[in-house]
This record gives sequence, structure tokens and C-alpha cells, in this order.
Amino acid sequence: MLQMKLCGDLVLREKCAPVSEITPELLQNMDEMVQMMEEQNGVGLAAPQVGIKQRFLVMFDPDTKTTYRMINPVITSKSEETVVLEEGCLSILNSENMPVFSDVERPNAVEVTWTDEKGKEHHAKMTGTAARIVQHEADHLDGVLFIDYLPSVKREMLMRKVMRRHA
Repeated sequence: MLQMKLCGDLVLREKCAPVSEITPELLQNMDEMVQMMEEQNGVGLAAPQVGIKQRFLVMFDPDTKTTYRMINPVITSKSEETVVLEEGCLSILNSENMPVFSDVERPNAVEVTWTDEKGKEHHAKMTGTAARIVQHEADHLDGVLFIDYLPSVKREMLMRKVMRRHA
């Protein structure tokens, strides 16, 4: 049974290794991650968030109702046009065990390549919500959290809400 890792756990700050083989264990982990994501009303979950230091993620695009299982995703290009939207993270919770949120500026569109759970290669241009989710989750694979994009004062204010959780 996988467990959610929370802000402060060092696994969230590590760069993940590429997946070299699609194993039954990997597929089972991805299925469990989709279930966890749905149970917590999330739209994405990356392997390090459940303590696995490998490059894979699951995400749900609410606009198309599509669930993606991405192995070794790579963002190959980003639009110059950016948009500011509110983001939260299932690994960064406040004292009520709810995700904390803040506005983050990111490219509005990205191109992504990945391998699916059957070993098939994919390439897609994602815009809007899907682009935001895949950028957020791919960041996790490099040890980057959405709070890293915030100005220091805003990040400190947000982290105070998270710290209260540990008090």
C-alpha cells in the first residue's frame, strides 16, 4: 500500500531515475496512484509523492475526462505565452489536512513525449489545464515543488500554514 509523502520528506526534493522496464509492480503502483489521486480529489500524482524515485506520473485532465499514465515523460517545448493560475499539491497540506494553494505562472502550452503502460510512445501538445498539470507533476520528478516558483515572501507565508500542521 503506497503512502503519500508530505512536504519536508526528502524524497520530494530528489531527481528521479528513468524507468528502464515496465514491470507488473510499476503497473500496480500506477493503478494505486490513480486510485489515491481520485480519492483525494487530485488531478495528478507523481512517483516521488508516494516515495518512489522513478520517472512516472498519473494525471487526470478534467477538460477531456482523460486519465494519463505517463512513464518517462519529457516536456520537449513550452509556449512563450504564460498564464497565472492557482495550484495546490497533495503533498503540501495545511493543519486541516487540506492542500494549500497559491497562484503560479507557467507556460500555457507544452509539448510532451512519454511512454504509456503498454510501452507505446506518445507525443502530444497540451494546453490549459492539462499543460498546467503535466508541468506540475513533471516538476516533481526533478525534485521541484510549485512553491519554488513563488516569491520568497509569499512562499514563507504559505509555508507557515504548512508548518502549523507539524506543531
